Amino acid sequence: MPGCCRAGRCEEMFTPRVVRRSLRRYRRKGLDKIERRMVTTVPARDLDGARILEIGGGIGTIQAELLTAGAHRGEIVELVAAYEPYARELARERGLENRSRFRVADVLEQPDVVASADIVVLNRVVCCTPDGVRLTAIAARLAERRLLLSFPRDRVLVRVVVRVVNAIQHLMGRSFRVFLHSPTSLHAAAQAEGLQLGETGRGIAWEYAALHRER
Repeated sequence: MPGCCRAGRCEEMFTPRVVRRSLRRYRRKGLDKIERRMVTTVPARDLDGARILEIGGGIGTIQAELLTAGAHRGEIVELVAAYEPYARELARERGLENRSRFRVADVLEQPDVVASADIVVLNRVVCCTPDGVRLTAIAARLAERRLLLSFPRDRVLVRVVVRVVNAIQHLMGRSFRVFLHSPTSLHAAAQAEGLQLGETGRGIAWEYAALHRER
């Protein structure tokens, strides 16, 4: 099935070793600059009692930060099952194990099995699939208040790095590839679902957009 193929490709890249490394890095350094800026776009009033959905959330670092900041409950939906024990470990460390849920599911294949949430996070996920624009639209549809979205910048340096990464994946016999999607197409996909573009920001290789729904 298509969903199984997507999971298999991602599992080639995001192995248990890579997942363990991401948890160690978060323990040492916390969120990076782009992720911190994404989190700060959410006003305190929108966190009170909020439900968080982190699609492709890995170990759930942004969800953990938002729960710690005042959100009520969170869910990580992942294609890669290897993330689960480390996501649960992080939740226990932060005292969030009773407020956080991890689930393996393909949102592109079965969007209706994922419940909507007040705040949806799509952090560095759209670049893992050629269907990144459609994934953004699905995430926007699920976002009752806000969508936090990050993706690689479409610039010469990043395009070169992506080509190198994809070439290495090919040489290693892997099917995983990185995809660049234009900010315009990603923003438009979310706006078509009724969200409005708010704060945006850029780093060297990544950029983010915070979108919200008028109430």
